Amino acid sequence: MDTTSSGTILFRNTMRITDGHLDGFRSAIAQAVAFAQEHGPQLMVEVFIDEERMLAHSFQLYRDSEAIRTHWRLSDPYIREVMEHCTVERFEVFGEPDHDIVAALKTPGGESFPFTVSPRLAGFNRLEESELE
Repeated sequence: MDTTSSGTILFRNTMRITDGHLDGFRSAIAQAVAFAQEHGPQLMVEVFIDEERMLAHSFQLYRDSEAIRTHWRLSDPYIREVMEHCTVERFEVFGEPDHDIVAALKTPGGESFPFTVSPRLAGFNRLEESELE
């Protein structure tokens, strides 16, 4: 088991749900997750909601940067629908995505929602092992 290298990339997206949009947000997220489960390259997608603070947290695990590019290409209409009901409060990237992935998180003018990239130090996963069973 390799504990020093991995191409996996984890996204954590913290979204502020717009007042009056909770039901629309729930519906849009449900559709986006259903589409990703059926067609997306993600290894894992989980969304959690804090209704009291009107925050949602999405976690998405990707095998590599190419999987992220595929997700963005396939899911753009679903992402746009979700974004009609929220704003990105914080976006965290764990792993080492390609430079074009990081660049895509910025607008052409250089502005962006707040995001950080934290390179991997060590770890392991059992995803490939469980796929064989």
